[in-house]
Amino acid sequence: MTNHVNNAIIMAAGFGTRMRPLSLETPKPLIEVGGQPMIESVINALHQNGISEIYVVVGYLKEKYDYLPHKYSDVHLIDNPYYAKANNISSLYVAREHLNNTIILDGDQLINNPAVLQPDFERSGYNCVWTPGHTDEWLLTVSDDKEVIHCDRDGGEHGWRLYSVSRWNQQDCQTLRHCLVSEFKKKQHTDIYWDDVAMFCCPDQFHLTVYPMQLGDVREIDRLEDLVKLEPRYQHFLDLKKKEAHDEQA
Repeated sequence: MTNHVNNAIIMAAGFGTRMRPLSLETPKPLIEVGGQPMIESVINALHQNGISEIYVVVGYLKEKYDYLPHKYSDVHLIDNPYYAKANNISSLYVAREHLNNTIILDGDQLINNPAVLQPDFERSGYNCVWTPGHTDEWLLTVSDDKEVIHCDRDGGEHGWRLYSVSRWNQQDCQTLRHCLVSEFKKKQHTDIYWDDVAMFCCPDQFHLTVYPMQLGDVREIDRLEDLVKLEPRYQHFLDLKKKEAHDEQA
């Protein structure tokens, strides 16, 4: 059965601590790379795939995002009141009512190949890159029919590296909503990622697959050092970070 993405949920509530001091005044998804904020790279790629109902979950420096609904009439902001004390499971929890054939993405990444966000899909699953060598990122193992059978959060080698792009059909969205309520609200598991819900908390309730893409189709910028490699104009922030670290050790 072919499913079609109805909407998108973009995670953008976090502190972006590894981008400090730059992120002290600018939330990480709004840092400009290649002439535009990273989150707009995501929004524009969604638009190129005809996905025009977009929810952005905000928290830290949330007022900085107020311009987005004015610039993009199909973008809606969702306030996450838990962001300061909870991990990003809280962001999907507050957006759970919008889960309905949904693509979920992080706002602090670059979509270099919009084709990887194409809206038609058969099974719920994650965009992944085959990684023969070692990686510290989450690594998926799949069966012969491409069903996810294991996830190693500490990484490894010879597996599918998980990226923060995933599609969820209507049935799995309903299951995900129930699991979010159970894990976040009832069990008070506030310190986990939302991806933990499907991968580790309720794995038997999902039959996920991988959607292969090429290295570089999606670029995750985790640290200030990664940003400077792409945008040397941010070098002074990295110098300031190193100076602060040196002063603390002195």
